[in-house]
Amino acid sequence: MVNLTDAEDVNPKGLSVSAENDADITVEQNTDTPVDEFPAEDLVFDASDLSVYYGDFRAVRDVNMLIKRKEITALIGPSGCGKSTVLRSFNRMNDLIPTARVEGTLLYRGVDLYDERVDPVEVRRRIGMVFQKPNPFPKSIYDNVAYGPRVAGRKKGLDDVVEHSLKKAALWDEVKDRLQESAIGMSGGQQQRLSIARAIASDPEVLLMDEPCSALDPIATARIEELMAELKDEYTILIVTHNMQQAARVSDRTAFFSVEVDETSDRRTGLLVEYTNTEKLFSNPDDERTENYITGRFG
Repeated sequence: MVNLTDAEDVNPKGLSVSAENDADITVEQNTDTPVDEFPAEDLVFDASDLSVYYGDFRAVRDVNMLIKRKEITALIGPSGCGKSTVLRSFNRMNDLIPTARVEGTLLYRGVDLYDERVDPVEVRRRIGMVFQKPNPFPKSIYDNVAYGPRVAGRKKGLDDVVEHSLKKAALWDEVKDRLQESAIGMSGGQQQRLSIARAIASDPEVLLMDEPCSALDPIATARIEELMAELKDEYTILIVTHNMQQAARVSDRTAFFSVEVDETSDRRTGLLVEYTNTEKLFSNPDDERTENYITGRFG
């Protein structure tokens, strides 16, 4: 059984992998990808030649990305280009699909997330997920937020965890007097912020957000965007969005994905076309395909 522990001295909030005989495992570093864009201690993810398959179908191929801590990275592109598939790879959610598999390398704080000795449950605690549609449990507001810590075995201090998480999600003042009421009765925007609070309660370093505003009205969307700007002071955030204006507003870096079609099988495979500073991508992209997409010529 693999033990995952905090290696704070060399790997803050990262995963360390140890063998059953407690001998240290040497983590294979990806030396082919340049990391001089920012200090090594700021590097959270290093994806190299990452491809995701469903059975023998390659859904997305050859993704190379460096993700810096305490930044917001947006993934944009047309439907079917693999944005959400790539996002789910960052916390091994694709493992829940029987036919899915990942090839290439995805390092989190220098540790290969897909090493067979890494516990995917621990990965998902450290790398939280907020889904497209708000998904509160049919429980009280309090129990929704306390769910993760309780599952992890925490019994003391839950009141503090719930209050802290709801405050971080900018929801405390709205619900502090009705914590025992059902979360199902909350508005859509409140439910989405509750989902964020529930993710925060497990003390992650990274928040993955898969189109978190697509089901919300403009006012609720603006509140979530404001919240993301506040949260990046403490968390690294990756967001998938179909809204290019949203990506331009909230993100520090943007990755544009597109699709290539196999003429013989008509299968569509996603690929990463361009990944750079958000302002540059939207004002002066390097690839013509990116320019065509952001100017509305296709997609």
